[in-house]
Amino acid sequence: MTGVASDAKSAAAFRTIGEVASATGVAAHVLRYWESRFPQLRPVTRAGNRRYYRPADVALIERIDRLLRHDGYTLKGVQQLLAAERRGAAVAVAAPDLRDVRDLLARALAEDAG
Repeated sequence: MTGVASDAKSAAAFRTIGEVASATGVAAHVLRYWESRFPQLRPVTRAGNRRYYRPADVALIERIDRLLRHDGYTLKGVQQLLAAERRGAAVAVAAPDLRDVRDLLARALAEDAG
């Protein structure tokens, strides 16, 4: 996502949930749900539970969105990947994600056909 920085705010400015939702294409209710599922995603909250996302939060949202929508990961797979990275492990995904399942099925089909 390159369009988060608006003309009125600097790239380092905090963003409201509405601004982040508009810039990333991820609905506000989904962002709130992701906050409950990803401990790494913790926006600053102010009076009235108003959320303000740091640039690092926005980058994480973009990454989660890419992994889920484009790279075929499941929610659990993304959680495990981020947790493994947080622990310092290179790659550790215990449960297969959609790409792994797809590859397994493709190999099985190729063996049956050949």
